[in-house]
Amino acid sequence: MSEQVKYLLDESKLPRAWYNVNADMPVPPAPVLHPGTMEPVTPDFLSVLFPMALIAQEVSAERYIEIPEPVRDIYRLWRPTPFYRARGLEKALDTPAHIYYKYEGVSPVGSHKPNTAVAQAYYNKISGTEALTTETGAGQWGSALAMACSFFDMALEVYMVKVSYEQKPYRRIMMESFGAEVFASPTERTEYGRALRAEHPDSPGSLGIAISEAVEAAATSGGRKKYSLGSVLNHVLLHQTVIGEETLLQLEMAGEYPDIVVGCTGGGSNFGGIAFSFLRENLLNGKQTRLIAAEPAASPSLTRGRYTFDYGDTARMAPVVKMHTLGHTFVPPGIHAGGLRYHGMSPQISALVDAGYIEARAVRQLQTFRDGLTFLRSEGIIPAPESTHAIAVAMDEARVCRESGEKKVIVFNLSGHGHFDMTAYDAYLKGRLQDYAYPQEEIEAAMRDLPQVAMAAD
Repeated sequence: MSEQVKYLLDESKLPRAWYNVNADMPVPPAPVLHPGTMEPVTPDFLSVLFPMALIAQEVSAERYIEIPEPVRDIYRLWRPTPFYRARGLEKALDTPAHIYYKYEGVSPVGSHKPNTAVAQAYYNKISGTEALTTETGAGQWGSALAMACSFFDMALEVYMVKVSYEQKPYRRIMMESFGAEVFASPTERTEYGRALRAEHPDSPGSLGIAISEAVEAAATSGGRKKYSLGSVLNHVLLHQTVIGEETLLQLEMAGEYPDIVVGCTGGGSNFGGIAFSFLRENLLNGKQTRLIAAEPAASPSLTRGRYTFDYGDTARMAPVVKMHTLGHTFVPPGIHAGGLRYHGMSPQISALVDAGYIEARAVRQLQTFRDGLTFLRSEGIIPAPESTHAIAVAMDEARVCRESGEKKVIVFNLSGHGHFDMTAYDAYLKGRLQDYAYPQEEIEAAMRDLPQVAMAAD
């Protein structure tokens, strides 16, 4: 019996196209609305924030979109990424399940985020954009875009959620090392930031607030700056499908096919990256893989939010989309999975969860760290706190197999390493972390501030 652990693809197998799930969506997409008029947005409105090439990808129905060669050239620095059989974890769990993980932490900045950062920087560069603005939570996205802008000689402003800015100084230093400017959000640099700080001087910030500041900075720049984001929108998830396309090839090498695919979910980028290729196989080729989105119990948009139209940011400047939302006024607790602390969710993933094609599961913080340490001590990789949500769900499914005796194949996306998250592990090991479930009364209060959209009940 083979004891192979690593499944490595040659660079010649690097995918030449991203998979566009829009081509095969079993549910029709809801329109994206203007935040002021609540009418469908026009390309002219979106072009204030994005280059036309990315707007075209946002609405494209082509099944495959070619990856430009300059983007593939940079991908080759770390792609194809390795695929592992987690034999040590299987032994620790005493499970008959076969557990595999795709490891995106080998990228230069340690996460899956460069898959779209490089693409977005490229398309902005060739369209003449001088600088980009963005938000970041835990700093993975900001680090990735800082690297990409450095490669393409573009300036970058990063609005980093204040609590993460304070928890993760090394992420900030990495961004600054690539040449980016990093600001703790809310800031005094934007009209919205100043107003919010006046009302809430001690605000810990949120991704929704940071998005508002980054959008304002781009929209008021006279066209010199564009806005870039690391999750939620269709073109972002499109670029991440390079993960799933590689994983399918690596499973062929292993001679197996998954019963279950798991990814952590904040805005949806790494989950869509690993899951959409398998959704395609379910829809077109009769496969029956269960796709499970793992989210924090402290920020449970899929499991406890409402599927309706909402603003993408706190200041109501970003487009309005139909998604699972906790309300755009949601300010999450300072949990350490900073990359998952967003009020909304990818419209594509939201529609698929609502229609039953994807499962969603919320995990409490203490379980994620406990299971993350079991993974570390079995496999030798310290996972990002965000990734531990996928690990926890994968381990739960493996425990079910132990009880039932079934030998299921479980695949999860290990979206990044935790080398810059050691203060979080230190807090867990010293007993300072607590579980937190977002109060129902807070969710209900936020729902009272949703935009009034005539089609929201459709």
